Amino acid sequence: MAKDEVEVEVGGEKIRITSPNRVVFPRQGWTKMDVVEHFLAVVEGAFRGIADRPTMLKRYMSNVDEDPVYQKRASKNTPFDTVQIRFPSQRPGLMNVPRTEADVIRLVQLGCLDFHPWPVRADDIDHPDELRFDFDPTPGFGFDDVRRAVAGAKELLDEVGLVGWPKTSGSRGIHVYVRIVREWDFFQTRRAVLAFARELERRMPGLVTTAWWKEERRGVFIDYNQNARDKTVSSAYGVRPTGYVSAPFTWDELDDVHIEDFPLDRFATERYAEVGDLTAGIDESAGRIDTLMEWVARDEEQGLGDAPWPPHYPKQPGEPPRVQPSRQRRPADEY
Repeated sequence: MAKDEVEVEVGGEKIRITSPNRVVFPRQGWTKMDVVEHFLAVVEGAFRGIADRPTMLKRYMSNVDEDPVYQKRASKNTPFDTVQIRFPSQRPGLMNVPRTEADVIRLVQLGCLDFHPWPVRADDIDHPDELRFDFDPTPGFGFDDVRRAVAGAKELLDEVGLVGWPKTSGSRGIHVYVRIVREWDFFQTRRAVLAFARELERRMPGLVTTAWWKEERRGVFIDYNQNARDKTVSSAYGVRPTGYVSAPFTWDELDDVHIEDFPLDRFATERYAEVGDLTAGIDESAGRIDTLMEWVARDEEQGLGDAPWPPHYPKQPGEPPRVQPSRQRRPADEY
């Protein structure tokens, strides 16, 4: 084996790691092997977030100061299992599907620092088993505001009988995942998250916003479009370009948690060693979204229909104009 390679073992499989000493985080001096060792320590939890899911590869070919390469389609010589999917354009394609803990390390070997799985399993790619709530502060708002919004979301989830699993984003916000039974398609689950976000916006005016256009956003934005087909969110225990881990935490920790509490170089030896995998049990917590779908119908009856989709998606039935408000043409009598 070449000097610039090492071999690690996980799940009874041996994985070759090339260029282990390559510096991936120039500011901190952390290497590719530092990332590998992180994932070896947290492999059970990291695998739980991607197991049997179509997964996009976000590959840092050099270091985090350079743009990553996004690879949705599986390569011809992929080391992973694959599944046939259909993108929003309706074009077919094969996507990688991690099946074992060793696949976590294979992803790291390919330059992945965080993982981006679809909210579906490979045996049913049309019916999500997960809702994803992405809380992101807009300018003028901070992480304290994010925590307040997430606390309100926890109360609302309790009210509708759903179990939320929170984690830091590793960047600026917080993600909350909710497992659901697989009875609804992507259009319905996206609208369910939108209806939930709008209800929270009503209850926390001035703090929570669902405004899609940045010129109208003020507060903590809940990105409902993260639940559209082919959209992904960084899964638990991934390492973000910031150098911080996307770290699960308990609801009791919400008031005191900070993104900066979980740097790569200390996470496995301190945090994970102390609390273990805080996503354990998530797969057994699936709930129903009947109440959220009732809220969708209620909003429709009150004239509040769909919200804008991301720009590269086909125009959807009932979608409002996909033009930011300041650029919309006004009737002649308004000039």
